[in-house]
Amino acid sequence: MPRILTHGAATAAPYQTQATRVPVLCSSLKTWLERGLEVFTIGLLLALTTIVLAAVFYRAFGSSLIWYDEVASIGLAWLSFYGACLAALKRAHMGFPGLITAAPVALRSLLFAVSEIIVVGFFAIMGWFGYQVLEVLSWDSMVSLPGITMDITQSVIPISAALFILCELVSLPGAWQKMRSGIDPEHEAIDEAIRQAEEDLKESKS
Repeated sequence: MPRILTHGAATAAPYQTQATRVPVLCSSLKTWLERGLEVFTIGLLLALTTIVLAAVFYRAFGSSLIWYDEVASIGLAWLSFYGACLAALKRAHMGFPGLITAAPVALRSLLFAVSEIIVVGFFAIMGWFGYQVLEVLSWDSMVSLPGITMDITQSVIPISAALFILCELVSLPGAWQKMRSGIDPEHEAIDEAIRQAEEDLKESKS
């Protein structure tokens, strides 16, 4: 028999398609952003490790790299800032998810919205003033490497602030859905770790 659609169902279908398009787009963007940040932060970590090992090697033979201390500290700062963006994308920063999950749905939604506004607002302010400071720092340069100006090294502040906001917004639909469903992210992470450990144990026994 041919399927008969009422006028309400026919008009509701396009809106449902449009409503589901945003989470799918965010999920795809989140996957690519997560891969990019993982590659970049791992690259920073490997570069920082190489610099430290090279400095130890040179000092063991009675020499030293004059730029080591300054470059290593900047590299650690970059790793911290961009690593924080990756943690924001994974919603892995410290918080009080158990307290929010225990609250009624209406209060839970309000607390979630307020916290997101505060976080995004803070990083928007940090990014804006961090960008303004770059113009001043462009006249200064690193002590050990005069050819590199400070605006390059400190560009991590506005860039990471913008990335943090993007990571918050991209991961927002999934976090909102979990919050509305009353899912505690900490318990979910513990359950996932237990499940993975059980699978590894089964594989080792087999």
